[in-house]
Amino acid sequence: MRFDMSRAWRDATAMISANREVMLIVAGVFFFLPSLASSLLMPATETMVPQNRAPSEDVGQVLAELESQLQAALPPGAMVALVVAALVQAVGFIALLALLRDDRKPTVGEALKTGLIGLLPYIGAQLLAGFTVALILVLLIGIPAAAGLGAIAAIMILAAIPLFIYVMVKMSLVSPVIAIEKMTNPIAILKRSWTLTKGNSVRLLGYYMLLALVFIVISMVIGMVVGLITALMGSGTALQLVSGVFSGLIGAGFTMVFAGVMAAVHRQLAGPSTGSLEQTFG
Repeated sequence: MRFDMSRAWRDATAMISANREVMLIVAGVFFFLPSLASSLLMPATETMVPQNRAPSEDVGQVLAELESQLQAALPPGAMVALVVAALVQAVGFIALLALLRDDRKPTVGEALKTGLIGLLPYIGAQLLAGFTVALILVLLIGIPAAAGLGAIAAIMILAAIPLFIYVMVKMSLVSPVIAIEKMTNPIAILKRSWTLTKGNSVRLLGYYMLLALVFIVISMVIGMVVGLITALMGSGTALQLVSGVFSGLIGAGFTMVFAGVMAAVHRQLAGPSTGSLEQTFG
């Protein structure tokens, strides 16, 4: 089936409109609140960068300062919070897809159960895809670099960029496959996503890039407005709170849109969901 961008966008907006109340609940709990908590747990910007310090010519001292700044920017508590937030958001995203596409019209609780059950398959699929990409990069870049063939390694780096993008497009339907088709085998999930995107990779890439461009432009405009507001507040906890609220709202809103987009892409490429059939995990 040839992918139709206009149809996908119409389907996405229709699904979001029809399910906006329950989507707002899930997005608020699983995206806005974790984002806000992460923002508050991160140290203030002025504490990350040392002030009024002359640059050092000692390489060892420079590395030590960089390590110190990294530890200040990402203390253990903040790193744990980021990991937890990422896991919570993965559950929430799968739940959003289940709400959008399951013909049985699940409750929020049932959708969250789908998200929880799908978390481990999602992690497994992502790790498997990441390991495969890393292995390919080692073969393409690491071996020539280790052999002292710097020019070939540089060419391979350039070649790896479109390859990486291609793989990401092919793996883009992992979450819908888990949420809608109820698959739990990471290998089967990756194969299904690869099959669904077959013959439409270029069109999907163009669609994703167009949406990313719109996202960037809107984020920049909102960022300018928020920047003007926060500039009047100076620094401190109040600034972090306001920035966190705006960041959380923007992230939650765009996540809802992205969930609708992915659900619509899956619907178009896989056909209507078969929620009337009894599909179970395992």
